[in-house]
Amino acid sequence: MPWILLFAAGLLEIIWATAMKYSQGFTRPLPTAVMVVGMVASFWLLATAMRSLPLGTAYMVWTGIGAVGSFVVGVVFLAEPVTAMRMAAAGLIVAGIVTMKLAS
Repeated sequence: MPWILLFAAGLLEIIWATAMKYSQGFTRPLPTAVMVVGMVASFWLLATAMRSLPLGTAYMVWTGIGAVGSFVVGVVFLAEPVTAMRMAAAGLIVAGIVTMKLAS
């Protein structure tokens, strides 16, 4: 169950990061509100997962999901560039997440 909570927390991190982008510097109320609610929910799920998971593992997986997910959102929805170096960097993050999960 803690891994499911951690995964959900990571998905919410993608949502709040995306909402932050769409808030245009906190000038748009709806994306700003989505960001705040997403942050609170993401942190709460992370804290709940940390009751059972080690700090380093939980935090690394949470930030990794958020980082790679936000990268994918940027590429798919915001037309951010896809380069070999950016893909390699995302792949290394995914490899780190998988390795951390296998080590736990």
